[in-house]
Amino acid sequence: MKKELQEKVRKLPNRPGVYIFHDDEGAVLYVGKAKSLKKRVSSYFRHGGFASPRLRKLVDSIGDLSFIRTESEAEALIVESRLIKKYQPFFNVELKMGERYPYLKITNEAFPRLEITRHKTVDGSHYVGPFTRVGDLRQLLRLIERHFPLRTCKSDLSKGPVRERPCVRYSLGRCSGACAGLTTEAEYGERVADVLLLLQGSAADLVERLRRRMDRAAADLAFEEAARLRDTIRSLWRLSRQRLSSTLSHDLDRETWAVLLRLQEILELPTIPWRIDGFDISHFSGKETYGVAVVFEQGLPNLSLYRRFAVKSLEGIDDFRALEEVVTRRYRRVLEGEEPLPQLVLIDGGPIQLEFAARALTALGLDELPVAALAKREEQVFLPGREQPLELPRSDRALHLLQRVRDESHRFALSSHRRGRDRRLRRSILEEIPGVGKKRAALLLTRFGSVQKIASLGLEELMALPGIGPETARRIIETLREETV
Repeated sequence: MKKELQEKVRKLPNRPGVYIFHDDEGAVLYVGKAKSLKKRVSSYFRHGGFASPRLRKLVDSIGDLSFIRTESEAEALIVESRLIKKYQPFFNVELKMGERYPYLKITNEAFPRLEITRHKTVDGSHYVGPFTRVGDLRQLLRLIERHFPLRTCKSDLSKGPVRERPCVRYSLGRCSGACAGLTTEAEYGERVADVLLLLQGSAADLVERLRRRMDRAAADLAFEEAARLRDTIRSLWRLSRQRLSSTLSHDLDRETWAVLLRLQEILELPTIPWRIDGFDISHFSGKETYGVAVVFEQGLPNLSLYRRFAVKSLEGIDDFRALEEVVTRRYRRVLEGEEPLPQLVLIDGGPIQLEFAARALTALGLDELPVAALAKREEQVFLPGREQPLELPRSDRALHLLQRVRDESHRFALSSHRRGRDRRLRRSILEEIPGVGKKRAALLLTRFGSVQKIASLGLEELMALPGIGPETARRIIETLREETV
């Protein structure tokens, strides 16, 4: 081996990456991936002969090498595949002969792991893919590594913890410490469910799950956890925006710009409406009234900025004053510096809803903030100070944008109401069980997530919670199993 080549091998990092062997002319001979670049490349030069003639020929032909560091072995596999397709090296036989795009695999075991593989088999594991866009897969892996890390060790945890102390990945926030018993199977399973939702493209459902946890954490004064969940939601939104933006052509970008300019013109806005806040109210027979605020930025929904408000100051049905309360609460928070102001506020409704929303803004000193209302059926746009509504052509793209904001606020209001109602009903079932009460009902739902899950538990699992003895645990199980049959 040449002295220069030997020196390069000696200086290789003990980290994941891709190595590239070149001949004396600089042509690419072989591309490989490694969990440890130093160990893997060194293995080629440790002895003089290989059983395989192909390997002997490869080593004899190596004149130089280069490498690319990656964050993980999984990412190295992606880079390796891309480089092989690009250079078509002589000694890379398998990937040259067939297009084997990678899958992401969630293993079928206690405390599942996330693996990347080119072979899909029937083994009870979850496979997602194949991924034909390397960039998409790399973004997913980095997001999972940062916000939803699963264990990477291959220890058998079916019989319980195998270590007294977790590895360094736990200290770095890249593992939940399952090997040392620092997380339960239920908690870990929730994280696996998050990863599956992300991989299956259900980002909106995942954001809703995370937002519910964030609200619970804030209510329990666990502000550090709430902040972590908030950052995760924002990262998910950024990823979804990047994916969508990458598919947009320059023509579509120009179209979005044209729509925003058109909206500014017809509504006589002082600035382009980069950010639009949409509001709606939902209730059920005058009970469980919820108001919501959705946010569109540059024509696209930003799920991480959606907010819901439980309206508790009113009795009976009064959508107008409920809207006034929600708008007031929303922008009082904005004025406290939590978020920037929008360039347009859009209300789902007609002139009366617009009047109450405008009144709320004026009381906050925000009477200069542009506000409009979009009524259903006639699709008329109402503006303060104008007696007659705007009636835009049904083909107008600016109207289409307003409709998307209005419809999204309506959808989110209905879903918020259903969740609030279901949560109240679930909690009431628990609270009615003798020996449970409000605090223990909240503890049970926070710990296990649903009545169905609690009903499936055993006595010992319930008794592990503070304040729940054998008799109370028995009552809980018997009552819930009757309710959930």
